[in-house]
Amino acid sequence: MSLFEDLKALDVDVDGGLKRINGNEKLYTKLLGSFVKSINTYHVETDFDGNDYEDVIEKTHAIKGVSGNLSITPVYESYTKIVDLLRTGKPEEARAILEQILPVQAQIVECIEKYME
Repeated sequence: MSLFEDLKALDVDVDGGLKRINGNEKLYTKLLGSFVKSINTYHVETDFDGNDYEDVIEKTHAIKGVSGNLSITPVYESYTKIVDLLRTGKPEEARAILEQILPVQAQIVECIEKYME
């Protein structure tokens, strides 16, 4: 198996991501490394509390953007929903989606890291 095959098995739209950058596999691989750094930098915890969700919205929006650009579909779709739910005052629903995507996100990050070593 290869990085791209493993990512496809995790529902990442590798072909769509490559299309965005004119099929440049080397660049796409480098950008996947940037995705991992973004996840580590903007890590969102499920225990966000309080009425001010601006910090959580900023982090989820950043992850949404990076994952969307690379067609990391499961992460992108989940974070899109999370941002929308937080902006409309539905933090419990947002938390539920975050709890579902974090294990998937961890698998994708682990897959990328495995090939970056």
